[in-house]
Amino acid sequence: MSKYGIGQPVLRFEDPRLLRGQGRYINDVNLPGQVHAVFVRSPHAHALIKSIDVDEARKAPGVLAVYTGHDVVADGLGMPKANMPRKRPDGKPMYAPQRPPLITDRVRYVGDPVVMVIAESLAEAKDAVDLVNIDYEALKSVTSTADTVKPGAAAVWDDCPDNISCFTERGNKAATDEAIKGAARVIKRRYEITRVHAQYMEPRGTLGVYDPGEDRMTLYADVQYPHRVRNMLAQNVFKVPESKMRVIAGDVGGGFGTKGWQYVEHRLTLWAARKLLRPVKWTCERSEAVMADEHGRDNIGEIELALDKDNKFVALRLNMLANIGAYVGSDRNLLSPFGMIGTVLGVYLIPKAYINVVGVLSNTNPTAPYRGAGRPEAIYLIERLIDDAARELGVDRVELRRKNMLAESALPYQSPVGPFYDCGQFEKNMDMAIKLADVAGYAARAEESKKRGKLRGLGIVNAIEQAAGTAQPEYAEIRFNPSGSAALLMGTKNQGQGHETMFKQILNERLGIDPADVQFIDGDTDRVAFGMGTNGSRSTVLGGSALYGAAEKVIAKGKRIAGHLLEAGEQDIQFADGTFKVAGTDKSVSLKQVAMAAFNPTKLPKGFEGGLYENATFLGEKDTYPNGCHICEVEVDPDTGEVKLERYAVVDDVGTVMNPTGLKGQIHGGVAQGVGQILSEQVVWDRESGQLLTASFLDYAMPRADTMCSMEVKSNPVPTKYNPLGAKGAGEAGTVGAMPAVMNAVLDAVAPLGVRDVAMPATAQNVWRAIQQAKK
Repeated sequence: MSKYGIGQPVLRFEDPRLLRGQGRYINDVNLPGQVHAVFVRSPHAHALIKSIDVDEARKAPGVLAVYTGHDVVADGLGMPKANMPRKRPDGKPMYAPQRPPLITDRVRYVGDPVVMVIAESLAEAKDAVDLVNIDYEALKSVTSTADTVKPGAAAVWDDCPDNISCFTERGNKAATDEAIKGAARVIKRRYEITRVHAQYMEPRGTLGVYDPGEDRMTLYADVQYPHRVRNMLAQNVFKVPESKMRVIAGDVGGGFGTKGWQYVEHRLTLWAARKLLRPVKWTCERSEAVMADEHGRDNIGEIELALDKDNKFVALRLNMLANIGAYVGSDRNLLSPFGMIGTVLGVYLIPKAYINVVGVLSNTNPTAPYRGAGRPEAIYLIERLIDDAARELGVDRVELRRKNMLAESALPYQSPVGPFYDCGQFEKNMDMAIKLADVAGYAARAEESKKRGKLRGLGIVNAIEQAAGTAQPEYAEIRFNPSGSAALLMGTKNQGQGHETMFKQILNERLGIDPADVQFIDGDTDRVAFGMGTNGSRSTVLGGSALYGAAEKVIAKGKRIAGHLLEAGEQDIQFADGTFKVAGTDKSVSLKQVAMAAFNPTKLPKGFEGGLYENATFLGEKDTYPNGCHICEVEVDPDTGEVKLERYAVVDDVGTVMNPTGLKGQIHGGVAQGVGQILSEQVVWDRESGQLLTASFLDYAMPRADTMCSMEVKSNPVPTKYNPLGAKGAGEAGTVGAMPAVMNAVLDAVAPLGVRDVAMPATAQNVWRAIQQAKK
């Protein structure tokens, strides 16, 4: 087996240049003559704009232009919009207000952009921003998800007084209602999942360029979907052919979904560059990021689980409020709460189910996919509920799960709310995790904690997620050079996951090419013909499968050339380990030799097309379902409420494992983000004024190295049949299981004190308050 092939623990080829500071992030891109943009953002959650005075700012040193929304409107820039087929609960069409690039009349959240100032230097632009005078008339606002639908709540938009944008439902409501009515027991809970921000290593940025000679625009940006951003800008905003637009994304300093799509700064820097005939650069300040970016999560679920007299699950009902913010700029603002909630049934047999998700508008940033994009929320709801059910029923939570778990023999399984689970070993995952986590020794560890005055808690959850969606295909191209080396061009976009290493491993597995002979290219719409980008754990499944298909075409063409070189029939040529061989003989020729011959007409069959460059597009037949079991142990100080993570174990099934080392890194990172949301992270506004209270790291608490503990990760791969690699996806698996595992562990620790719930995040203050409330 090759040391670089599939399944080998290859260290990342990207790391040396990144660790030496030789990466090319968006802020590393600078062009001659570039100027700098800074935005004036609303300080109010909701206010009328009575006047905008930019006269003094225009006169400031170094200032080239000061633009308002009226300038944008005058130039006729278009706006993308949501196209998902959604309605309101009253049957009326979805209310989905579009997102203007600059606001002219009424701001609707803290950070809404109002004025764009452009100057020769960044310092001059910042100085001029202070000279912009905007007269606001503050209005009542609503930022809390629960408050949006209360009587008397402020209307974010006058023509949508109830703040309800749209809804979606799945399952059979009548059958579910009937099953719940006839159940022996019904466990009902209300769980609030807070809002978070991605807080990536590098805040967003953009550099817009216009070439008047070609009448062509180029956008340098840290985006996850370069081709989709190009298409949107060309078709919906500037209304030009796609050939007039280029998007280049280099190294991306973390994305997690939040950098996936277009932002208003992308179109504005391009628009300004075209007007000024100068490259226009904008770099988001860290203190600006929470105001400028889309956010994740933020929903409230009222969920019911019905059981029969033997504690078998018979039905589940979920009614959810999902906060989608002030605008619906594209379909992505509807993806998280609506698209992935079907896995709320988890890995359990629940014959009847009904889900109703209502999207509500608020005076907050729009929400969009953030690592997991609805899957962590779904598993949080079901796994919290099962633990609460076990406590209320007085039964063992593991046995309750085991009794209701889908058996391997029951797969493939069609869920009553949409998902189709094709394969998996859910019970084996749990058994392996229980052993890996030494649950048998938990009682002794809990007793030891008790002697020190601490409370120990154990969280055991089973996770499953819907990944690698089949709505959009993915592209790969293998392009050989006359010397026999190759370029690998991928439509997905790396944002730190190690794509270069993983895709070169697939190429090495299939073609035997030394990774050192392969140039990796992604993120440039001029160099890569097509691509849907990176999201939803799709890159390995769809991008890797497209690469596999392109490699098959290389082999097929190579056999014809090799047959000619070896004076044998094409049907007699075999290929393995980078070598074409005549079956039953020692006559062979390497792929590199074949590639070189492909560019030499004297070595090709008569009439045979020269060159060796093949591409493929792959669209999965069905979505994939990565799954696993997470077990977490925490220790809680009952006097202070402080939570300390003590042990963490994961058994995952992501299908075929491409790179065990890379997989563990993905799991570790995903778990850290789940841990962060449960223990410390939250975007908070003042409920009365609508003021953002967590705009910096002084107030938005990120997990640190000392927050985490040692982690055990083991794989139990069950390859899917729905792609040639057998891969299911791994990028979001860690987060999906971590959120409920950590919260269930915290609640297990404090349950003996009578605590039934702890507000998310489970900060020391929130845990302490829950303990004091229970004492009362």
